[in-house]
Amino acid sequence: MTDASLSTLPPALANPRKPARFALARRTIITPILLSLLILAVAIVTVMTGSRPFNQAMIDIMVRVVLVVGLYIFIGNSGVLSFGHIGFTCLGAYAAAWLTINPLMKKTSLPGLPSFLLEARLPYWQSAIIAALFAGLAALIFGKVLMRLSGIAASIATFAVLAMINTIYSNWESVTGATSSVVGIPIVRVIWPYVGAAIVAIFIAWGHAISRSGLALRAARDEPTAAAASGVDIPKERLIAFAISGVIMGLGGAATAHSIGVVTPDTFYLGLTFITLAMLVVGGMSSLSGAVIGVLLLSALIQALRWLEAGVPLGSTTFALPKGLQEIALGVIMIVILALRPAGLIGNREITLFRVNRNK
Repeated sequence: MTDASLSTLPPALANPRKPARFALARRTIITPILLSLLILAVAIVTVMTGSRPFNQAMIDIMVRVVLVVGLYIFIGNSGVLSFGHIGFTCLGAYAAAWLTINPLMKKTSLPGLPSFLLEARLPYWQSAIIAALFAGLAALIFGKVLMRLSGIAASIATFAVLAMINTIYSNWESVTGATSSVVGIPIVRVIWPYVGAAIVAIFIAWGHAISRSGLALRAARDEPTAAAASGVDIPKERLIAFAISGVIMGLGGAATAHSIGVVTPDTFYLGLTFITLAMLVVGGMSSLSGAVIGVLLLSALIQALRWLEAGVPLGSTTFALPKGLQEIALGVIMIVILALRPAGLIGNREITLFRVNRNK
């Protein structure tokens, strides 16, 4: 692992020409490739085991990769902590539900939907694309206002967006079912669509990071005064990242809906917000590699704690941990990481290949 070319860039690349960007792309392309190979390796092991519970656990991990990478696109590049992105996941999940549930069921349980949604029944992959675009459009609209804020004010405003979306979806009974579960969403049990979504999210995040907009946004994150003096339109660059991350969060919402077959507003609220932010913080907020590795490490820990809470047979007895230990463990890990490695386990570095020095 070497210093991050996605996160720490020479000043000369703050306003790169096309040849410089192509050189940057060639130098950094190995990072998303290696991360994608890691994702593929996990999927191959999952298929080889043939275990349905293990398959579902790995699908959950792939969905989390999408969500945490979506957070990284905005938080990692802008330095602005957002508590509202899971709201866009909620929008994507419900959009996927509206587009794929049997029309007869929708007319009974969700009669307030527009006629074109009541009659729609698309394949899951088409609904995922539309859901992602819908969430991205919502992020663009909200971002036009929010991205003029900075620091703690922006973070509080994003939490207000999350609370507003949750409140609307928890009370709009004829369209969202309010607090009742929306059921009948086609469940996709095969892991490969989720692997594809995770890899697409990784490459979109990489593409944004090496783009002119991504480079300018990171320059504004590190030196906002100097960036503004150099002509960087900080609200505009933040808005671009906010909208792109909204698209990825919407894709993650659609993936969540099709992985469990049921959605409720509370599924996409504080619990999921805390877990995804914890994964990003533990791995490293300024690193694409940190986002992915944080998901894998914390997901493995959460799954292990779930199995231990359910009870592990030991001879004639069963060993079981107290319920709720997952939340305690996550909190302790975050405190330790923030105390010992404030930049996360990976920091601002990226996974890449070591170059062999042949000079003696």
